[in-house]
Amino acid sequence: MGGIINVISSGAACVLDMFCEYIQAAISKAIYEVINDDEPYYGEVPDLKGVWATGNTMEECHENLRMAIEDWIAFSLRFNLPIPVIEGQAIKAPAEA
Repeated sequence: MGGIINVISSGAACVLDMFCEYIQAAISKAIYEVINDDEPYYGEVPDLKGVWATGNTMEECHENLRMAIEDWIAFSLRFNLPIPVIEGQAIKAPAEA
């Protein structure tokens, strides 16, 4: 029975690694700037249409952008929308049973 748990765990780890690597690749493509706003730090990922975030600090903006990427991926998977390859990293929707 331990073998089944190990296989399931390694499958989940593999999926988690795929998401983490994709998010890291997307973050590496982010462009940041200071804007005239209540939250003056702005970041976006040009390769991911509509993905942007703001924050009171650069660190907050970076974390908000990471969460925006996660939400964008979840939305794209839920509605079967294309997810572009970024720096060789790809996310494929799981095959339906």
